[in-house]
Order: sequence, then C-alpha cells, then structure tokens
Amino acid sequence: MPIITTPQEFNEEDLFVDLREMFGYPLYLKCEGFNFAGSVKLKAAASMIEAAERGGLLGPESILVESSSGNLGMALSMIAAAKGYRFICVVDSRTNLSTRQVIESLGSEVHVITEPSVTGGFLGARLDFVRGLCTTDPRYVWLNQHANQNNWKAHYRTTAPAIEKQFPNLEVLFVGAGTTGTLMGCARYFKEQPNSPVTVVGIDSAGSVTFGGPAGPRMIPGLGAGVRPALFDQRYLDDMVLVPEIDTIRTCHTLARGGFLFGGSTGTVVNGAVKWLAEHRPGQDVTAVAISPDLGDRYLDTIYRPTWVQDVYGLDALEPAPRPGAVTSGVH
Repeated sequence: MPIITTPQEFNEEDLFVDLREMFGYPLYLKCEGFNFAGSVKLKAAASMIEAAERGGLLGPESILVESSSGNLGMALSMIAAAKGYRFICVVDSRTNLSTRQVIESLGSEVHVITEPSVTGGFLGARLDFVRGLCTTDPRYVWLNQHANQNNWKAHYRTTAPAIEKQFPNLEVLFVGAGTTGTLMGCARYFKEQPNSPVTVVGIDSAGSVTFGGPAGPRMIPGLGAGVRPALFDQRYLDDMVLVPEIDTIRTCHTLARGGFLFGGSTGTVVNGAVKWLAEHRPGQDVTAVAISPDLGDRYLDTIYRPTWVQDVYGLDALEPAPRPGAVTSGVH
C-alpha cells in the first residue's frame, strides 16, 4: 500500500492496455495518466524542479514561470502547491478550459495568449511572453521545458526502463513529440543499450514543425510545436509519422467506444502506431509499445463534444475511418 506525503511521490509505471482486439495489431499502450497530475508530465516537472533546487536557482522568493499547452502546467502547479512556490503558467487559447481551472484551483496563476506570433505560432508567442516577463524581475525562474535537459533525463531514468522491464523483447516503440522530452529520453535510452533491437518511431501532429514539415493550424493541445524544440535530436529516431487531427479525433472516439477515455495526444500516438505497423510490419506479430501521455477527462468540451468536433473538422468528422488489414493472432 503506497503511503505518500506529497502528490509527486506517486506514479503508476506498470499499467499497459492491450489494443490488439480493438485495432487488430499487437500494440501495448503504456498508460501514464494515473497520477495526481494526470499525465506523463509529472515526471518532467518533478525532475526540472528538483534540479533547479539543487542548483540554487529556486528559493523562497522565487516565482516559477513556464509556457505550457496544459499538462506540464498542471504538474508544475501541483508541485508548486506542495512546495509553497508561486507559479505563473502561460498558456494559449487552445488550452482546455478544465485544465486552466485545475491550475487555478491549485493556487497558481494562468496567463492566456490569444494571438499567435507571425513566425512561431502560439508557442512562439508564449515563449516571447515568458522571456519578456523574466526580464522584468529577477525572482522569475523559467524552467524552459523545451530546452531543459532534465526533461528528457526524467524519462531516461524512469519511463524507458519501466517499458524494458515489462517488455524485454521489445521491437518497436512509438512516442509522441511535444517538447520531445519523453521521446528523447526513451529514444536515447534504447539507442544507448548495447546491440539494441528497438525501432523508435516518433509521432507528431500534422502542422507541427518539429520533424521539419511546414507549419499548419492545430487545434488539439499536447503534441506538436510551432517552434522546433531545442531538445529534439533526429539522430535517435528510426522513423517519424505525422497524423492529421481528424484521425486523432476518430481514434480517440474508437478508444472511447471500447471503454477507454484517453486524451488527444494518445489518439495521435495510437493512430500513428497503427498506420506504421500496417505499412512496415503487415501481418507480423511484433512486440510493440506506444506511450499514452494522459487521459481524456480534460477533453470533454472539445474532442468528446460532437458539436465542437463538427464545427472545427466538418460534419463527417466522426465517421469511423477504415481500418487497415491487421493480424489478430499471437501473444506477447
């Protein structure tokens, strides 16, 4: 029985969902949403704050400030409340209302950016605001999740070894790209193991610039970026997949029809993984794992509200997409 004194002490590492019956592919989904922050971002938040404390950057008078699409902001606000720090989270108008309400309920402040920058989109505008804020008062401490090495190191130490422990014969790993902290931590871990057989596939939203494609409109917070993250190093990846948001929506609803309410990033990763397996491992019974960053309760007003989906993506947005040919036999 776990007994904790601070919320960041608890994180479920060993829960996986077998998606074979639902999608017809041998794919296991690592669920990272079962902690008090509700997402994989708890690991990065704790790692970055602890490193800042060790380095003497954080003190009693410090004010944490961070740009976030939502999940890291929630994790930081939770830890800030537990440790007594003041925290300002800079989000944009795409951030789910419920996420903003949780951050404020934990005692932190939310600043909403309503206009994207010309070159960097909403992310660029958020980062510009944070930089400007830090020049006004030396008490502001910006962890900068997009460039902070302690972001990916958290997953190098925890997420990747947890996957290896449960799947010692892992062949393919699918990880979404936001700040690329989770992606880089897991990719570095497996690529640095002697004679590693693991194929690492990065998955991102269409319209994101991280993998080198052109910028485009994106409405679902989480994955994707209008500014290429400083953490990203393509040399650690074997392949990359871009997923249109309409496919993210449909995959989320497919998962929900099976009883699993996951967030938008999870829908993107699962869709990209199934497409990649259909193209590169058709009919093969491989051991493949995808990482689910969060659950779907914060997306009830967007992804899971039919009127919002149809207003943004069209009247046929919720029609099920045809499933590629798949294997249905074999065990892990």
